[in-house]
Amino acid sequence: MAKTPSTSATTKAAPKKPAAKKPAATAKAAATAADPKAKFTKAIEEARAGAQALAGQAQEKAGAYRAKAVTQGEAILDEAKEYGAQAKEKATELAREGKTKASEAISGLGKIVADTAPAIDEKLGAKYGDYARTAARTMQESAAKLEAKDLGELGNDAKEFVKKSPGLAVGIAAVAGFVLARLFKGGSRDES
Repeated sequence: MAKTPSTSATTKAAPKKPAAKKPAATAKAAATAADPKAKFTKAIEEARAGAQALAGQAQEKAGAYRAKAVTQGEAILDEAKEYGAQAKEKATELAREGKTKASEAISGLGKIVADTAPAIDEKLGAKYGDYARTAARTMQESAAKLEAKDLGELGNDAKEFVKKSPGLAVGIAAVAGFVLARLFKGGSRDES
């Protein structure tokens, strides 16, 4: 049997048609596969841009808060320095008053001892009266020295005294604290 041209053409044409359809289906599948990747890539880029924008906003807010904190910190520091200066002035004033009152008290005590020396002579003898007079002179000299010294010298003297006699210094501080507490407690009763 001889082949007819129509049969051979049909056989040859049939393989060509399916070959043409396969690349179209593959391209369509590739386009569908590439489309989600493109969407995903686009979404990633948008997320990065959003994150960068948020980071920029966060940096701006952080800078604003930092500037505000620095400004407030400087204001608080200036206020603290002012209070410190006022406290130093007040402490110096109180120390001067305390020095004057202590000097007056020691001098007054020396005067009382000196005034009682004749009575001691009569009751206990001249030897004890001389001790009282010597103690009175020492107290008045100490009061004069205390009044003549400035606060810095008194501070240095106090440091040296504490180094030489720490136990005695603690005892004196306790007594002085008790006396001051009584004075302030007594002063508040008088004012009420």
